Amino acid sequence: MRAVQVTRTDGPEALEVGEVADRVRGEHDVLVEVRAAGINFPDLLLSRDQYQYKPERPFVLGSEFAGVVREAPEGSEFSPGDRVVGFGSTGAFAELAAVEEGTVFPLPEKVGFTAGACVPMNYLTMIFALVTRGQLREGETVLVQGAAGGIGTATIQLAAALGARVISVVSTPEKAEFVKSVGSHEAVLADGFLPTVKELTGGAGVDLVVDPVGGDRFTDSLRSLAPLGRLLVIGFTAGDIPTVKVNRLLLNNIDVRGVGWGAYALPRPGFVRRQWDELVPFLESGAIDPPISGTYPLERAGEALARLDDRSVLGKVVLEP
Repeated sequence: MRAVQVTRTDGPEALEVGEVADRVRGEHDVLVEVRAAGINFPDLLLSRDQYQYKPERPFVLGSEFAGVVREAPEGSEFSPGDRVVGFGSTGAFAELAAVEEGTVFPLPEKVGFTAGACVPMNYLTMIFALVTRGQLREGETVLVQGAAGGIGTATIQLAAALGARVISVVSTPEKAEFVKSVGSHEAVLADGFLPTVKELTGGAGVDLVVDPVGGDRFTDSLRSLAPLGRLLVIGFTAGDIPTVKVNRLLLNNIDVRGVGWGAYALPRPGFVRRQWDELVPFLESGAIDPPISGTYPLERAGEALARLDDRSVLGKVVLEP
């Protein structure tokens, strides 16, 4: 099979695409013919050995995919020919992927493979973030940092579907128009976003901040919270990990909450499947419709991954074997 491998950790330009041995299904695995694979920020970090998970090289890159079942365990709910999505730590950027049955889910007929491949990592993470960690309630206001990327657009669509008002923070006017096109109620520029957010909320502040960026926006994100507000730490695409002066939390009665979806969800049997079942009605209604800025063949995987590095991606980028 053809696959995208990391053989040396010199970034996207060092990825190697070629023939490798076909994946063999383990006893509890589902073997899937991959039709599309979503690209995520951890894939970029893995190409540089900057991620906390460090697989032995060479390895096939990629964590989420959509495709058609080729083989399934005896007694499985899946059969050859079923349309599915799935995820794993690595192995998705290939013609075949094999992952445990607990991380494979039925893909609704209304959803194409390209869109389906964009759902597992970001939307499962964000329904956990908004509902389980953020305790989002209908009518609350959510501020989304880094809103034009994959995590940001997933947040916008899910928060809006859950009945929240969404204010997005972006770096350019082009991105402001984009996030409004995918469901954000308002958009503000990152430079000096705090006073604009205060003005939009009548001085009250927001109930929830979703922050996959970190860096120098963090303090003003805290300042944008209303009393009893919650800031969700999703990641650090800016590169710098901010610190919290806890007196801010005390004085304003606000929380900073970490969101480690995999660490919580994967050890709990059935949890991720219940999350998927919560997402399905939103997929079928169109409330979840991942925006895709480009599709690439496996041979151009390095080029596709580099787009995450230069912050040019609006929504998601997808590989199609």
